[in-house]
Amino acid sequence: MSDIQQAVREKYGAIADSVRKGSINTGCCGPTACGCGDPMTSNLYSDAETSGLPADAVTASLGCGNPTALLALEPGQTVLDLGSGGGIDVLLSAKRVGPTGKAYGLDMTDEMLALARENQRKAGATNVELLKGTIESIPLPDNSVDVIISNCVINLSSDKDAVLREAFRVLKPGGRFAVSDIVVRGDVPADIRRSMELWVGCIAGALEEQEYATKLKAAGFAEVEIEPWRIYKIDDARAFLTETGVDVDGLAPQVEDKFASAFVRARKPEARNCCGPTCCAT
Repeated sequence: MSDIQQAVREKYGAIADSVRKGSINTGCCGPTACGCGDPMTSNLYSDAETSGLPADAVTASLGCGNPTALLALEPGQTVLDLGSGGGIDVLLSAKRVGPTGKAYGLDMTDEMLALARENQRKAGATNVELLKGTIESIPLPDNSVDVIISNCVINLSSDKDAVLREAFRVLKPGGRFAVSDIVVRGDVPADIRRSMELWVGCIAGALEEQEYATKLKAAGFAEVEIEPWRIYKIDDARAFLTETGVDVDGLAPQVEDKFASAFVRARKPEARNCCGPTCCAT
């Protein structure tokens, strides 16, 4: 396991334990006050969506968007949530695909999986299956999933190319990739970027938006769209950056409008007919 994976596992394990004990109100960074709450995590889900969910699933929502709202899920579909955490997006997906469909949640953290299983039981969701594993090595067969969602998790991976290759592998031809994630917009000096990434997610490695699109295409995806929808201002991070000793006002011109939550969409192309001595899907 990489140092980053271990750090992420420890961080989100602590968050899950705190939620189960009822001791915190989480933000994207969880139980420690590292300055990244409301600007990213507020107003992501409607009251109608959250009203039927277990309270702990809502409290443990650590995302930067609502991936279940990015496309219409249909009855009978199979959905996979990468880094499913406390289960909010898995449970919402399970409702939308109905009893003939299925929602998988994949997480590497035992504490989060335990919390998600409690929430699944409370919700009575019989079409949910929670899997332990990493998003770089998805424990599902090729061409088995209609839709992949994720909520501010891919940015945490130290091997995003592997994540995107695995997502492409498990999607059925014509399947959709629809995630919320943090992106960087344009060039940001490395030291400044690191300070902002610490604010954005405590342990983060956000891709520049064009690099994200390039990696998706390299993995085989088509119809790639990246739509920044919540762009962060320097004042959103002022308290955190001030605590780290950064000259916030001096930093502002290099940071303002450079970090955002984004909707990321792509499609796995449909399989073609035979193209030579063997058939291929491109």
